[in-house]
Amino acid sequence: MISINESLSLTADEVELTAIRSQGSGGQNVNKVSSAIHLRFDINASSLSDFQKQQLLESKDRRINKEGVLIIKAQNFRTQEKNRFAALERLQQFILEAIHLDKTRTPTKPSKNARRRRVDQKTQRGATKALRGKVKL
Repeated sequence: MISINESLSLTADEVELTAIRSQGSGGQNVNKVSSAIHLRFDINASSLSDFQKQQLLESKDRRINKEGVLIIKAQNFRTQEKNRFAALERLQQFILEAIHLDKTRTPTKPSKNARRRRVDQKTQRGATKALRGKVKL
């Protein structure tokens, strides 16, 4: 079970994890050890609700291909286990960001008393500035 948040989780068979060789320099072990992780998550075949699937597919992320499969490559660490954990964490973060809905803003306006106080303050400030002129004798 892969827990996304307290109310949402995925089964382990929904996520395909494959070990591949990392890119870049790595010394003598680079050609022998497959420490990078290739994570594939099929959004359409997942157990998420239709609304959540739609939210994920509508996000303009370049990691989602035309078939609706999210591909995450994790190769930051030298061990396969740390890369697996990092890939699952990035999947969790991606899903949380995609299904998050902002609260709708209810438009408000200042009260009559607040508008009156603002105008009074502006008038008072203008009077103070008017007194700063040159003194006429």
